[in-house]
Amino acid sequence: MLLLYFFLTCFPIIFLFKLKKSLPPWATEVKLLSLWFGKDVSFSSITKLIKTSSSLSYFTSKMSLKKMSLTSKVDNFEEEVVEEGAAMSILDLPELVLESILERLPPASLCSMAGVCSSLRSRCITDHFWEKHMKNKWGRIIGPVAYREWQWHIALRKNSSHLKQGRPKGFMRIFSIVRPSWWIKPKVDDCSKQSSLPRESIMSWFLALETGRFCFPAQVYNRENGHVGFMLSCYDAELRYDQRTDTFQARYPPHGKRAVAIENNVPWERLRAPPVDTSPHDLHISDCLSELRPGDHIEIQWRRNKEFPYGWWYGVVGHLASCDGNENYCRCHNSDTVVLEFNQYALGSRWRHTTIDRKEHREEGNEGDGFYGGIRKLGSDKEISTWKWLWPAEILE
Repeated sequence: MLLLYFFLTCFPIIFLFKLKKSLPPWATEVKLLSLWFGKDVSFSSITKLIKTSSSLSYFTSKMSLKKMSLTSKVDNFEEEVVEEGAAMSILDLPELVLESILERLPPASLCSMAGVCSSLRSRCITDHFWEKHMKNKWGRIIGPVAYREWQWHIALRKNSSHLKQGRPKGFMRIFSIVRPSWWIKPKVDDCSKQSSLPRESIMSWFLALETGRFCFPAQVYNRENGHVGFMLSCYDAELRYDQRTDTFQARYPPHGKRAVAIENNVPWERLRAPPVDTSPHDLHISDCLSELRPGDHIEIQWRRNKEFPYGWWYGVVGHLASCDGNENYCRCHNSDTVVLEFNQYALGSRWRHTTIDRKEHREEGNEGDGFYGGIRKLGSDKEISTWKWLWPAEILE
């Protein structure tokens, strides 16, 4: 009887001692065990693990486990997850947990995870994870025009694949994009033979933009480093991103006898997506003339001569000479003549103001004063505040 009593009292201690030996080396350190104990997971800790061990197909933890009692939950954990000497793979995480982790990774880490194995690659390259990154970083300066250019670029690459093999030349070489394989390097054996990214994927487009391999159309405020001749204007350009400086190179199209103008180190703040789908060589059809009133903020197309492309210039609607500006008696909005003011220029300057016909406005002007084209009314406070932020320090002559 005494022997039986001794056995019953000592067995739990022996059992726990053996259980501790049976757990893998990281079982007393890894905070991921909290998933199985109903605890919260620190995403920053998981992200740190992913960054430091993305070259492996499993986690070797460097975090401490909070004090826990090895109760019956430990038994369930051992039975369901751990075999002696086994390591826990990230793919063993519940699907929703894994998706939540991938959703919060920055682009570079998501690319690194795509290089771990084929299973993670198939998840990490999906548009679901890259739509947010594309919108957050590029959404403000990438518009429908740039998207069409990308689609055209994809079609060009598809067509080129049917041509003879070899290094592309001339026009094809300029628009070809080398697969950004240096961002996604093989980390384990089953990724050693990666196929190229799907051409239509958002990830492929993101990497093409990020690495500067794809030039896209957008518009630049105060072109050519704020040249006095372009103050408070916005011109179309072909842009290429430079990761090293986090700025852009802008190439302005040639016109007349003038060659291509190149501007480097253009910051994000001076860029925008084209607000209307109109070529810089075409007249924009104005649809706001009937509603223009004094005080409205506008942009108007202007070009030096017929060989030049249009740029968009900021101005405001002013009062007729016959009006004293009193709001109670102002009838300027009923007149067929609309006064446009460009207050960045000094009083008396020939660029200070112009007039247009509200009902029959097309392109108006001459070789001396330039040609005024289509008009768009600004309804966004953000657009107006951007122009005011760009306002010159001194009045222009």
